[in-house]
Amino acid sequence: MARSSDHEANLFSRRSGGTLRLLAYLILAATLMVLDHRYHWLPRARVTAAIVVEPVWRLAGLPARISDLLASVWTTRSDLQAGNRNLREQLLLANVRIARMQSEVRQNAELKRLLAAARSLQMRGRLARVIDIALDPFRRRLVLNRGLREGVHVGQVAIDAEGIMGQVVEVLPNTSVVLLITDPSHAIPIVDSRTGLRAIAYGTGRTERLELPYLSVNASVRVGDHLLSSGLGGRFPPGFPVAVVSRVQVSQSGEFRQAWARPSARIDRSDQVLLLRNLADPIGPPAPALQTGPPVSLGPHGSQRSAAKGLR
Repeated sequence: MARSSDHEANLFSRRSGGTLRLLAYLILAATLMVLDHRYHWLPRARVTAAIVVEPVWRLAGLPARISDLLASVWTTRSDLQAGNRNLREQLLLANVRIARMQSEVRQNAELKRLLAAARSLQMRGRLARVIDIALDPFRRRLVLNRGLREGVHVGQVAIDAEGIMGQVVEVLPNTSVVLLITDPSHAIPIVDSRTGLRAIAYGTGRTERLELPYLSVNASVRVGDHLLSSGLGGRFPPGFPVAVVSRVQVSQSGEFRQAWARPSARIDRSDQVLLLRNLADPIGPPAPALQTGPPVSLGPHGSQRSAAKGLR
């Protein structure tokens, strides 16, 4: 029983002590409120306490601020990288569009020149687009997107705005194959527009070269001469530009001369060709030489520039 009374006394003493402390805190708070209301010295105390506590507060919040800063830097860098990727993609697409537009402009210009050339020569033809090329180094052929259904037939002459490109050698329902004048198996009768010299120009397998072998030692051929189709054989119409002489030399035996010429047509660059049709067959004996004069050329604008009167 003694222990029970002692325990109850301690319990009541603890409760009484807590109540006294609470009353003391209330009295202190009331006193501070009165003093602050009358003398306004607590704001100064708060400012002083804030000055003392601020470094500790900043130090305590430093890890969180560093973390936020790193996250912000990483986010900004990621955003910049994503923005740069988007800009590069947009720039690439813009360059592709520009290149496509330039290609279309070139194609339109080439088509205009082809049509102007056909009109100036009073010939009819059908436009065709190059859809494939022969990659064999010993074959120079093009595949066009016109065939039997469009009236294409073997033997039609293919030209561009600058000159003769070749002739059709194979026709399928929707496509046709053109043998270029630079093919090693191809030969075309030509005439020198300056001197009237007739010869045969053979393909060499090289896009930029035709060969005129076994010319007479006295043949008047020089660099810069324009070679035109002579019309002999009836395959190619006369007066079309074929090539320009780029080199002349005498053979080692000294018995003949050789010449090389650069094709007038843009063999490796034209993607549109004109297939001539309804060409008149040659009538009468082979014509003599062309009169001396400037060469026939379809020109860069598709207009015929010629002071020569053609074959007599």
